[in-house]
Amino acid sequence: MGNNKTIVIGSGFSSLSAAAVLAKAGKDVTVLEKNDGLGGRARVFHADGFTFDMGPSWYWMPEVFEQFFNRFGHTASDYYQLVRLDPSYRVVFGKDDFIDIPADFDKLCQIFEGIESGSAVKLRKFMDEAAYKYKVGINEFVWKPSLSILEFADLRILKSMFGLQMFSSIAAEIRSKFQNEKLRKILEFPVLFLGATPENTPALYSLMNYADLKLGTWYPIGGMHKIIEGFVQVCKEQGVKFETNAEVANFDYQNGEVSRVHCKDGRSFECDAVVSGADYEHIDQKVTDPAYRNYSEAYWDKRVMAPSSLLFYLGYNRKIPLIKHHTLYFDEDFAVHADEIYTNPKWPTKPLFYICAPSVTDQSVAPDGAENLFVLIPTAPNLLNDDEAIREKYFEIVVQRVKSIFGIDLKDGLVYRRSYCTSDFIKDYHAFRGNAYGLANTLLQTAFLKPRVKSKKCKNLYFVGQLTAPGPGMPPSIISGQMVADLLLKEG
Repeated sequence: MGNNKTIVIGSGFSSLSAAAVLAKAGKDVTVLEKNDGLGGRARVFHADGFTFDMGPSWYWMPEVFEQFFNRFGHTASDYYQLVRLDPSYRVVFGKDDFIDIPADFDKLCQIFEGIESGSAVKLRKFMDEAAYKYKVGINEFVWKPSLSILEFADLRILKSMFGLQMFSSIAAEIRSKFQNEKLRKILEFPVLFLGATPENTPALYSLMNYADLKLGTWYPIGGMHKIIEGFVQVCKEQGVKFETNAEVANFDYQNGEVSRVHCKDGRSFECDAVVSGADYEHIDQKVTDPAYRNYSEAYWDKRVMAPSSLLFYLGYNRKIPLIKHHTLYFDEDFAVHADEIYTNPKWPTKPLFYICAPSVTDQSVAPDGAENLFVLIPTAPNLLNDDEAIREKYFEIVVQRVKSIFGIDLKDGLVYRRSYCTSDFIKDYHAFRGNAYGLANTLLQTAFLKPRVKSKKCKNLYFVGQLTAPGPGMPPSIISGQMVADLLLKEG
């Protein structure tokens, strides 16, 4: 073999990023996708005139997307029209009690000051610190493959680790500055995407507040899948080939390397290297031969996972009043819900939830005069009893809460409904414990303490995506793919 054939497993953001970089460098790249559509967890489906994004719905850190497209001589605007949302989102605390987060940071400071005297000054200071963390975190930490602690031994980085507040929690930082519980909830909200409670998330991640409140919340017209379409087009321009319905079953090995990838339907592909963007645990434990596995079953059993989710995709034959593009329902006790996710896993008694209504911004995702809604309830991973009765129970909870707060009946005009939960994540993505967001970003699962991006036992096997560095979410996944591709090319 000519050290040229590379197989990329999966077609999510990390896989597509890696495939594009490798193909541009001259590698013969084939992407194997288990499902019938590309995009991984960012897939799309169409039903009754509605376009439903199945996964990510928040577009933050637009410069990460731009950097990727720039690498290939493009800009994001070559593939989709990006608009900034204003308000960025609404946070609901109870009946007639909500705050719309404005795109203008000065206006947000005024809102904070109106709620808690002196908080505007504190918010500006907090955001200055978050901007520093964002700059250093994005430039220094997330682009490192995290194969060894020695990568972080540079004196400049060691000094910055204390400025980044790696060893204290974001909850402690926020609560030392702000007394009002509503303001605390607003500032603690972004780290929920990282899969751990604010008390267990390093204060480093206030960089997410900078991404949220300063860099803004955006939306690509046509839906989030337009981003995937752009990435796929970039890949094809570099010569990447795609095979769908190609679920990987096992590998052949030669001289300590993967030499061939076999799919369940009998197709097989010769290779000189493999980059896996599929679920790390599944590839490591179910596909890789025992002699070449990176980790033991006991290792995986000790991983702290981010939540799973119960999702509803809803289509309406009418417009829904008062609704915003993004609405967070914090009208119940977060501590109780968090305990039922992380400490005593069970179906939540009074869950917090989130509703996305992209048709408020973009009528192209729904028929004229209709509304497209996406409802997400965070749940503990590994809740496998997610049958129709359970799903119906939680849909009713959402319906009743929205009705009690806004007087809106989410059953009125409902013409399409589909649910998606733990068992679906496992079936479609082999998601470890049915997680939706990968590993929890706790201190002991950060950087070089995450599962390695390169196999320790198989010289040409690499891993990208949300279970490895730098972590979950679209921007980290895009960085993950490029970083690992660069590492592979460097190693030959």
